Amino acid sequence: MHTNYIEKLEFNKIIDILTNTCITEIGKSLAKNLQPKNKKDIVSMLLKETTEATTLIYKKQIPPFAEITNFDYIEKMLKSNSSLNAKNLLEVARILKLANNLKIYFFDDNEDTTSLFPILDKYFSMLYINPSICAEIEKCILDEDSIADNASGELLNIRRKERNLEETIKNKLNSFIHSASYSKYIQENVITIRNDRYVIPIKEEYRSNVKGFVYDVSSSGSTVFIEPMNIFELNNEIANLKLDELKEIEKILFRLSTLLFPIICELKTNVEIMGKLDFIFAKAKYSIKLDGIEPELNDNKFINLLSARHPFIPKASVVPIDINLGINFSSLVITGPNTGGKTVTLKTVRTTYFNGLQWASHSSKRKE
Repeated sequence: MHTNYIEKLEFNKIIDILTNTCITEIGKSLAKNLQPKNKKDIVSMLLKETTEATTLIYKKQIPPFAEITNFDYIEKMLKSNSSLNAKNLLEVARILKLANNLKIYFFDDNEDTTSLFPILDKYFSMLYINPSICAEIEKCILDEDSIADNASGELLNIRRKERNLEETIKNKLNSFIHSASYSKYIQENVITIRNDRYVIPIKEEYRSNVKGFVYDVSSSGSTVFIEPMNIFELNNEIANLKLDELKEIEKILFRLSTLLFPIICELKTNVEIMGKLDFIFAKAKYSIKLDGIEPELNDNKFINLLSARHPFIPKASVVPIDINLGINFSSLVITGPNTGGKTVTLKTVRTTYFNGLQWASHSSKRKE
């Protein structure tokens, strides 16, 4: 349809509403690029698609959609056999979990969904689920900044050693700051960390009385943070364990990433299908809001609208119209005063019937 007609029919406003109703970026993109169709079989399929989604919402409420972020980057990394970070792995687990939840939503009720919702069945059936991979990722990664201790036996062993060393260091430093010999040098009785090393705050005037390494100075200059000599080696051991921990975490992330290498296409399909379903159900939600129904199509180039309403006028205020054209006559003259509904009527008819083609995807009421 020509751009001028699109604008005059306020189709762009419908698109804006539909876009904002979508949740996923793919769904929003499909809504923004929606154009009128003039092939009867395509129009019929799209109308039935929306009707199935509307019926399903009435039966089961709205499906559990959620936004999928950054999948293009995830796909690129997996295709190059690179390791994903914790955040991206959790996003993949989320994709798999969403797919599983959508399948449960659609199939888990002992009904013959294939016969009741044949078009939607095709989409929901294409969703790929893998509970074992999803569970493994969630077992190993607590959040985007935390890897679980039991992600591997080696990581558990390293962290156990770290905790034991930290306990030893804290005991030694507590003995130091509470001893009669050194308590007067202490700025306050706390153990702090500077540059990833355990230190104690010493009054600046006593810095020469405590043997150790200075790692920081307070902004006022009155406090220096010193690592006593007797914990130097222990801090070194912890630093080495931290490096071992990082290396082991890299191994864990790569191991989890390798689980995804064989299913890149399935994950991409999931994201695309979820975006498509989001778009379909956005149309259904908007249809419900308008109290719209599926129109009946015909090959005889006539329209017969009953109680058709303008979608942008509140239902309580709008005056529905009945109008037919092409059954007993092919021309119709509409007259009346200003604000009498002539333009609304023309827009309704123009949207439904354009250049001898059924633009039925925009009709809001049934053709009899």
